[in-house]
Amino acid sequence: MLLCLLVLGACSAWAGQQLDKSKYICVDEIRPGMDAYCLTAYKGTEVEKFGLEVLSVVRDVRPGRDAILVQGTDERFIHTGPVWGCSGSPVYIEGRLAGALAFSWTFSKEPVYGVTPIEEMLAVGQVTPGAEKAAWEPGFRFDFSKPLDFDEVYVQVASTPLTTENSTDATALRCPLITYGLPAGVVGQLNNAVEPFGLTAVAAVGWGENSKGTSEKDEQVNVKPQTKLAPGACLAIPLITGDMKIEAIGTVTEVVDDKVYGLGHSMLGFGPIDLPIATGQVHTVISSRYRSFKFASALEIVGALTIDESAAVRGQLGAEAKMIPLMIRVDRYNDAELRAYDCRVANNRLLTPFILRAAVAGAAFMRGSLPPDHKIEYRVTIGVENTSPIVFENVSTGIGLGEVLAESIGSVAILMNNPYEKVDIQSIDFDVSIAPKDISSRIWSTDLSDSKVKAGEQIEVSVVVESPLAEKRKHQFNLSIPRELTPGKYEVIVCGGRGYHQFLRKAAPYKFVAQSLATLIEAMNNILTIGRDKLYCLLVLPPSGVTVARAELPDLPATKALLMQDAKRALATRPYQHWLEKSLKTGTVIIDKKIMHITVEK
Repeated sequence: MLLCLLVLGACSAWAGQQLDKSKYICVDEIRPGMDAYCLTAYKGTEVEKFGLEVLSVVRDVRPGRDAILVQGTDERFIHTGPVWGCSGSPVYIEGRLAGALAFSWTFSKEPVYGVTPIEEMLAVGQVTPGAEKAAWEPGFRFDFSKPLDFDEVYVQVASTPLTTENSTDATALRCPLITYGLPAGVVGQLNNAVEPFGLTAVAAVGWGENSKGTSEKDEQVNVKPQTKLAPGACLAIPLITGDMKIEAIGTVTEVVDDKVYGLGHSMLGFGPIDLPIATGQVHTVISSRYRSFKFASALEIVGALTIDESAAVRGQLGAEAKMIPLMIRVDRYNDAELRAYDCRVANNRLLTPFILRAAVAGAAFMRGSLPPDHKIEYRVTIGVENTSPIVFENVSTGIGLGEVLAESIGSVAILMNNPYEKVDIQSIDFDVSIAPKDISSRIWSTDLSDSKVKAGEQIEVSVVVESPLAEKRKHQFNLSIPRELTPGKYEVIVCGGRGYHQFLRKAAPYKFVAQSLATLIEAMNNILTIGRDKLYCLLVLPPSGVTVARAELPDLPATKALLMQDAKRALATRPYQHWLEKSLKTGTVIIDKKIMHITVEK
């Protein structure tokens, strides 16, 4: 729903084609004052008739685009005002289909709607035949020319991607995004993310009760009503299914053969799309001065949304949209049992990161917020077609889900939006353990066995780490000074995982730069394998040799290295940085670093 103004005009591809005048009525035939009605499901699955009056036909509301203005005369429409979720409700004039309810004015005192002409809606997908099979779809645009940074990627994913609508202007009727099994706070964050797309996230009642999935007994008791997609029926677009649910709600306008037309406006508005469509039932209409909306839920997936254009969305009955299996297991300190959330999430370059973020946060917060002092241990497995899965595990403390989400959601977003090859994600698996304990620590002191050594000798580095409410712990490293090391002054760095990552980005930035899908995955793994619960000890040595792009030539003679670093060369070349490193697990997350110096004597 990126295009948020008014109804959009007929595509040029429709020109010259004739509507069936016995079934459809064109804009040219419509006059103010004509009686009309629309079909929509206000409760349950039954489609009902609601009286309307034609107010006007507005020409050129945008260049080459017309709109039909109608006002509801039914008492229920008058009571609720414009209702989100009515997008696509078919409007009939003289018994013929004229179009679909598509836009309104927020805070409108009257149930005034704009109608998308039916000729525009039926033209969807006609400009580029077979467009639903196209591989391109919108997504994020990350800068792959510089070293990979999960924090930057996550900030882009988590931030609002577009300017939100002006609530006093005419806007496309929003699609309620009904959520089941998500805490209210997570729903609020999801709403901030999806509002620019013309969606509004709404928490269903009873969130958090279904924490282990639906049992066989539940399936037998909760018999789903039988329905089908027909004009006026509820149109559900499931974005996540299973133990958590997120479903966009609209209305079917028309069904022609096995093609379903709905909404009367776009959802994302980029053309080809692949999302599931389902039948649905409306539990009730929530009346509000600000946003009356249909509270509804999906029943059965019956096809796939394949085209998403400005005038409507079009789906294919019997088609199957790809969804990604998602498993989230959460072991919380205040829960007697391990919770497993078995879901399937929509496969969309733009929407999947938002939905996945909400699902992981929802699972983690299902039994309450995190205490101020907390430790999160996690393992993530991302199955990728035609390559080994991406597997990483780490620990975070005191900063909520920030690092967990940055690495996991960032990885998925990067893979789905990489510029090299299309990546087919086969599955996503989370194991999360949450404990009420702060395991952050600082380096209390460092000591060298000798600050002056000779090449070939060993030095001992002692590090004392201090943690909150815990005894100080001492750790030791033995470093061997290379026999060929030139006399001089050298740095010894002691740091945690974050400091080690910062050192690598400065000393060997090429390790985090991608030039292909293979090197992208390698760069991702170079970051994801850095343990935060490790203490690193680094002896920084003089540069020698060169790196050419990602190729390391550490033993290149000095004269050849100098020639390789000629600024006129096309490939990026830099001196190859040498260092010695040792690491050990401390069980804490070290948040600072210390730099010492040694002198290597002749």
